[in-house]
Amino acid sequence: MAKNNDKTNVMRVLDSKKIKYESHTYEPDATLTGEEIAGILGEPVEKVFKTLVTQGKTNAYYVFVVPVAKELDLKKAAKTAGEKSIAMIKQKELLPLTGYVHGGCSPIGMKKQFKTFIHETAEGYDKIFVSAGKVGAQIELAPSDLIEVTRSNLADITVD
Repeated sequence: MAKNNDKTNVMRVLDSKKIKYESHTYEPDATLTGEEIAGILGEPVEKVFKTLVTQGKTNAYYVFVVPVAKELDLKKAAKTAGEKSIAMIKQKELLPLTGYVHGGCSPIGMKKQFKTFIHETAEGYDKIFVSAGKVGAQIELAPSDLIEVTRSNLADITVD
């Protein structure tokens, strides 16, 4: 557990819901790839997930949580969200919309709860990693707890 002053908003949300997690920190570097972060954590890339924020044709926002080595399939994402089409938001829109910076975006504790989808492979693991809400911090938690706290659904949303 992190000391109280080291806690991110993500950790405070999980604490308030009494959800168990483990925090992992590393030297903050926004240029690191997800694969490099998995290496630093000593974990397989399939267990480390990135958070992507998109906007649909209807202007609604959606959050997709996918393994770091995978690419979001925008067609599958749109179908899953019930949209005609979906696009990634511009990087400069991320902070005002979510409260998180690029490289530190977490599906937990955004300014507003958006409809969230997690790649279906997450349920194959006891624990997965997502950003703890800042560059240089990850949390490890059970996929079922992530699904519960984000009120998300599992889906096939990556490029094959």
